[in-house]
Amino acid sequence: MGIITVLWEKWTEFKRDFYKITMAAMVSPLMYLVIFGLGIQTTSHGEPYLNFLIPGLVAMSTMTGSFSAVAQNMSVQRLYEKALDQIMVSPTPLWQFILGQIIGGSLRGMYAGGIILLLTMPIRTGLVFNGLSFFIMFLNGTVFSTIALVLSFLAKSYTDAPRYTSYIIMPMSFLCNTFFSTDQIPGGFRQAVALLPLSQASGMIRSIAMGVPEGILPGCMLLLAYLLVFSLIAVGFIYRKKTL
Repeated sequence: MGIITVLWEKWTEFKRDFYKITMAAMVSPLMYLVIFGLGIQTTSHGEPYLNFLIPGLVAMSTMTGSFSAVAQNMSVQRLYEKALDQIMVSPTPLWQFILGQIIGGSLRGMYAGGIILLLTMPIRTGLVFNGLSFFIMFLNGTVFSTIALVLSFLAKSYTDAPRYTSYIIMPMSFLCNTFFSTDQIPGGFRQAVALLPLSQASGMIRSIAMGVPEGILPGCMLLLAYLLVFSLIAVGFIYRKKTL
């Protein structure tokens, strides 16, 4: 019941701010699509650059959509509205509250990724997006929702959430196999970047879209490992606060 309550809150927020959320999910990816995809006529790995770019934008949108849906709202609720304190004294199990936040954030990320798919439908690329693609989008969203949840517990003020976006989300957006291949990155650093969750999600969605799925099982296992680690950290934060 607690999960449904949290999801209903997210749904109410989504309906209230539908146009703002939709425009925020559209503007940046659309600019990247026009500037990099249509403005730069080139190829990547023997394919039109758009075929490389679109799956990366889909993965990036699920990341940014999920992260922003949780990080800023949770920071405000915890620091100013004291909603987290109310949850702790309520009969709602804390694990249900956490799971609801993660699922709600991931669904918001999938919505952002779906917008990119709709925007690129008129472009005849031959890319394929199927149920497995959407599963990876959802899994990627849960990872970044959980990361956002952890960072919201670390935030000392309302302004910390945008800083986390600058420190974490923005670098990953450009480094993690989204706009260009990581093959030319120097060794050592390349392997570290390849282990980041967005690199895994971009690679898996791109391989499925191009009809040659590779590394799906290892990639999903790595994303699940991220999800488990950050979920445990989030649970630890909440239960430690409850026992203070």
